[in-house]
Amino acid sequence: MLALCVTLATGHRGERLVQGVGRGVDAKFAQAGFRLKKVHVQGASPMATADIIRAAGVFADQPLVGLDLEDVRHKVESVGWVKQVRVVRLLPDTLVFAVEERRQLAVWQHAGKTAVIDDHGQVIPEADPSRFASLPLVVGEGADAAAPAILPIIAQRPKLLSLTDALVRVDDRRWDVRLKDGSLIQLPATGEDQALMQLEQLDHRSHILDLGFDRIDLRNPEMVAVRPRQAAATGRPMTAGA
Repeated sequence: MLALCVTLATGHRGERLVQGVGRGVDAKFAQAGFRLKKVHVQGASPMATADIIRAAGVFADQPLVGLDLEDVRHKVESVGWVKQVRVVRLLPDTLVFAVEERRQLAVWQHAGKTAVIDDHGQVIPEADPSRFASLPLVVGEGADAAAPAILPIIAQRPKLLSLTDALVRVDDRRWDVRLKDGSLIQLPATGEDQALMQLEQLDHRSHILDLGFDRIDLRNPEMVAVRPRQAAATGRPMTAGA
């Protein structure tokens, strides 16, 4: 598990917060040396850690004993990276954030914008899509919500995954798989796994994924229609029975 330690720097805002304590138990413990110096962040990526520390709102030399850990937890869980967190106070001077980070699933492109989504299709606002080039790209309205169902099906097929450039949501009801060479695989609205099994069988027989094509239409479960590139101009697709 990743653990990052952040040593907090004293700033004017932190000083004002400490001055506001003034009296009572917090002040007595602060005088005894129980002031916040370090924060350990466990389970979060380096990219998420800065946002987590910022949202927590804690500062160097803050009295540690009277710190409202439940309030800190709610603040940290408001960060898009964070699924849940456990906040632990370690006297004399340390806070530990044990973070379960939301898993980054894909980059979603829609209406001229891109965003990183998690494995429930929720946007992670703090995540910069340009830093997640290795994630699959899903495109179109509804692609965010539908991605968690289709991507595991694609991931089960390493060859297809390696050739895929993007998954394009069509009318928010089905997918087109766009390959890196410009080829298109049209999937049905339901039964995508079975349709891709048909494609695998066809590729096993004819190595169609290696030969190149204009498009493969898998929308009819009874027939696979293949349009080779050289036939694109004539409009005559080849067909293969299921």
